[in-house]
Amino acid sequence: MAKTKPSWAKVTGPLAEYADGFRAELFRLGYTPLTAACQIRLTAHLSRWMTAEGISTQDLDMPTAERYFAARRLAGYANERTTEALGPLLGYLRRLRTAPLPPAEPATETSLLLDRFAAYLASERGLAPTTVALNVRLARPFLQQRALEHGGRLDLEQLTAGEVRAFVLDQARKQPRSARRIVTALRSLLRFLHVDGVLAAPLAGAVPSPAGHALAGLPRALEPGQAEAMLDSCDPATATGRRDRLPLPSDVGAAIVAYLRDGRPAGALDRTVFIAAQAPREALAYTGITTIVAGAAARAGIPGPVHAHRLRHSAATAMLRGGGSLTEIGQALRHARPATTAIYAKVDVDALRPLGRPWPGQEETA
Repeated sequence: MAKTKPSWAKVTGPLAEYADGFRAELFRLGYTPLTAACQIRLTAHLSRWMTAEGISTQDLDMPTAERYFAARRLAGYANERTTEALGPLLGYLRRLRTAPLPPAEPATETSLLLDRFAAYLASERGLAPTTVALNVRLARPFLQQRALEHGGRLDLEQLTAGEVRAFVLDQARKQPRSARRIVTALRSLLRFLHVDGVLAAPLAGAVPSPAGHALAGLPRALEPGQAEAMLDSCDPATATGRRDRLPLPSDVGAAIVAYLRDGRPAGALDRTVFIAAQAPREALAYTGITTIVAGAAARAGIPGPVHAHRLRHSAATAMLRGGGSLTEIGQALRHARPATTAIYAKVDVDALRPLGRPWPGQEETA
């Protein structure tokens, strides 16, 4: 059955001269013809509204866009009702310098402090950019709450250990799964504040540790054959299937070559090998990996949520059952510390059985 052909709207008014270029840009970014046609249709409607309001492209800022969508909602339109829908068009016009750039957010005490914190993590601690960004993101709520409670000021010189503990306990109740990462980021921030001279006394030690025991859980591996079923569910006849098929280790080269030749988008916006299947065609993010694994598990009929780490657990468990040592598993999984690999010792029941003491009276009744 043939797919619906796109219907291209005629753009009149102040945006007419940019319509063809915008359409070409949408195709360059990897949008499908139907999605690109929807964007052109929205552009045509916006341009007619701008004509009626006497607005030029130089006046197309966010307040003006919000006025447009308020009128669009009032007119009863069921789709493209918020300013997010204008993201591709505004991005294109801003790159051409025909629409005003969004104003820079005013610097605040919190933002300036976080900038110094990020510079400290990068230069003094030597952390990777992604780790720096994570620490800054997790530390921001603490400073924002502090400013909210102190009339917009941080007043960190007056910070007490009790206030630090209260914040951590509150976050542990709200975000129990993120508590450990929040604690790590907050301790790093408090160490920086002491080194920077903001805090007279070191308060990092006042941050309580979240409850929990190391290596308390068991790694959840897939059942034998399920990983192969997930690989078989990837269709190498499609571009996405060629990208998602990552067998180990002998076929990996051929799979990557097939993807680069016949699957990787020619208009990719990033030099990264693996590119997102949806526009804009940028580097595949870690969230995309999770989506790919979950989709493959669903196609293979594997019940329950299957995340990317289940594949790592499955590989480690298979190596252990095949006689591999914990050292070899740690090297294969690129663990930095042997303690990280130690959790897999608990899945080797046969090796653990001799360590268990017999139940009293078991030998007599055997």
